[in-house]
Amino acid sequence: MKYRTVAVTTAAALAATALLSGCGSDDGGDEQAASGPASLTYWAWAPGLDKVADIWNKGPGKEAGITVTVKKQASGDDLVTKIITAAKAHKAPDLVQAEYQALPTLVSNDVLADISKEAGDAKGDFAEGVWQQTTLGSDALYALPQDSGPLMFYYRQDLFEQYGLSVPTTWDEFAETARALKKKAPDKDLTTFSSNDSGLFAGLAQQAGAEWWTTGGDKWKVAIDDPATQKVADFWGGLVKEGAIDNQPMYTPAWNKALSTGKQIAWVSAVWAPGTLTTAAPDTKGKWAMAPLPQWTAGENITGSWGGSSTAVTNDSKHRKAAAAFAKWLNTDPEALAALVKESGIYPAATAAQTGGALSKAPDYFSNQPGFYTEAAKIAQGTAPAAWGPNVNVAYSAFKDNFAAAAKDRSDFGAALTAMQDATVADLKKQGFGVSE
Repeated sequence: MKYRTVAVTTAAALAATALLSGCGSDDGGDEQAASGPASLTYWAWAPGLDKVADIWNKGPGKEAGITVTVKKQASGDDLVTKIITAAKAHKAPDLVQAEYQALPTLVSNDVLADISKEAGDAKGDFAEGVWQQTTLGSDALYALPQDSGPLMFYYRQDLFEQYGLSVPTTWDEFAETARALKKKAPDKDLTTFSSNDSGLFAGLAQQAGAEWWTTGGDKWKVAIDDPATQKVADFWGGLVKEGAIDNQPMYTPAWNKALSTGKQIAWVSAVWAPGTLTTAAPDTKGKWAMAPLPQWTAGENITGSWGGSSTAVTNDSKHRKAAAAFAKWLNTDPEALAALVKESGIYPAATAAQTGGALSKAPDYFSNQPGFYTEAAKIAQGTAPAAWGPNVNVAYSAFKDNFAAAAKDRSDFGAALTAMQDATVADLKKQGFGVSE
């Protein structure tokens, strides 16, 4: 499942130290026992979460006297705005489903509670890079990972064989594969660089070691144009400029047709790609295969993330321990995880649930690759940390505007990256955040 990324900034922004120290109602729910009676409200958008909550309510929750009611919400910026507004009125729900990228915004707005005491012992259940997204690099824990979107390489197995191509294991090999295909079939492209979904570019930058937002003292540091991201931008910009790959956006009728007809024979995407391919190119079912993302250094196993969300407890909850107990159960208990896969269609962040059970069988679209989820789990273990800030929406908007123009004109991606950096820094300053140069 793919979730679009959003963040909302506020006019009177809190200092970055508040982000790291976990400001807000310090121990509001700590006096509450992890057992009831307690009636909790959970705002979420993933389908079927009410059915998963029913398992809790009839089992562990019943024993503890804790009932959870799921209230379906819109996803993306709608939910972020709604939860911040509710928190300002001290009417936020007990729990909320939050995208990883939105966590700094919610923490900066004093929405989320630090549940490290209640659920910090779950760290070992998740890949280190995924866990880091819920701690924001601090000693606090602002949510528990729910689902993740590790990046992978998808390719038309039949066409790779037809054109005598090898699956690239490094980005250098990826570039050579793109050029080799162009020589053999000038009307075809290995893939396209798309500017209409910023999350893919962010994930590729993460794999290269980028840390776009970090904090020091009471200031934010923005490094969107750091050497790692410059390397990624130059790589893709170079391929677009020389015509080795296409420069058209994803998710359009033309893109669907390119996948269906074999005009585009590969796609860098995330673990949820089978669902998208089922809709975009249904007639090519069984012709695709998945492999690890090409590496910058041969032999490594590092990937980035595209999408994913977490379960957080709010500062308004009067039953923090009870809410944290449910959040922990939801994202670590085998029965809960199996239900999340079945009812919500997610790829669980918990490593133990990434193979076997509901994921013991490959996606129907990839029936030709029975070890799909076994391979995916190995790839997910190498998920790189991500460093998000309080104005992801501004950065992503700047990416779409500037990279779209650069891709269309086949011009310098470095200039587009600088514009993205400048727009993000200017917005932080405008919103009142301290920014270190």
